[in-house]
Amino acid sequence: MQEIGKLVMIIGIVLAVAGALLWKFPGWFGWLGRLPGDISVQKGGFSFYFPIVTCIVISIILSLLSWLFRR
Repeated sequence: MQEIGKLVMIIGIVLAVAGALLWKFPGWFGWLGRLPGDISVQKGGFSFYFPIVTCIVISIILSLLSWLFRR
């Protein structure tokens, strides 16, 4: 059970640091969410946005990181 506690603490610290960096330096990842292939529809008073390519890129990066840490 201690292993799970350590893992949760590490994940929490990583998320806090990442959030602080994004908050302090918002221009670093300004391209994120505006990739070619992201769906954006604006008509009149209606706006719809679905960042499908951004989701795929994030999924690939997280999959590679998890694969590396499992080795």
